Amino acid sequence: MKPFLILQLRPESEAADEEFHAILRRAGLAESDTERLRLDQRRLPADLALERFSGVIVGGGPGCVSDPPDEKDPVEARIEAQILGLMPRILEAQIPFLGCCYGIGILGRFLDAPVTKAHYGEEVGPITCRRRIESAGDPLLDGLPAEFTALVGHKEALDALPDGATHLLEGTRCPIQMLRYRDRVYATQFHPEADGDSFALRIRVYREKGYFPPDTADALTARVAGIDTTLSGRILANFTRRFARA
Repeated sequence: MKPFLILQLRPESEAADEEFHAILRRAGLAESDTERLRLDQRRLPADLALERFSGVIVGGGPGCVSDPPDEKDPVEARIEAQILGLMPRILEAQIPFLGCCYGIGILGRFLDAPVTKAHYGEEVGPITCRRRIESAGDPLLDGLPAEFTALVGHKEALDALPDGATHLLEGTRCPIQMLRYRDRVYATQFHPEADGDSFALRIRVYREKGYFPPDTADALTARVAGIDTTLSGRILANFTRRFARA
């Protein structure tokens, strides 16, 4: 099998390592099935051959595409520019893509859809994702019920669906929770790789990063404890099963 390219955007090693292993676990991949690239540490190779990969999975991170350029951390700005620069090549080569949380902002920005902090009111923790009628038959949602639980933690979101995209999953406070563009480019607002332990670690690591008032960290940690997100994790497994190539 051709490996999946996993692009990570988190400069915090503890969170990045946990996210990587969570993706492997939920996607049903071994480390040898992937090529991992932390963009805070390395630049995308200029000669990156996308045809070597079965697909590209982009993790989350503290950066926001909606932040004014002069307010962006230099590392986060560089990461954003690299990912945005890769998107035309992904679409041109028809490489399967799954962006998780930060990835939906990247895809929205690339497709000229509004990405803002209007939905910042969605609290860190569990939400209910609801399938829309347009999701019928979509391979990434195979085996998923009409509603299921997922975990969110974000500072920005899509305010409108990009032209040509299909709205697959919706939430209450943040309506666009998953979309598909064409037939193999996907993005989720929630974290399909994450369980309660994942979020407990991230709440600790990102306590001072503006996702929530720091004094609510303990309550949020208790809120995510024991949350069952097995169903949302199937999206990763369905992605790798659908697009794995010899």
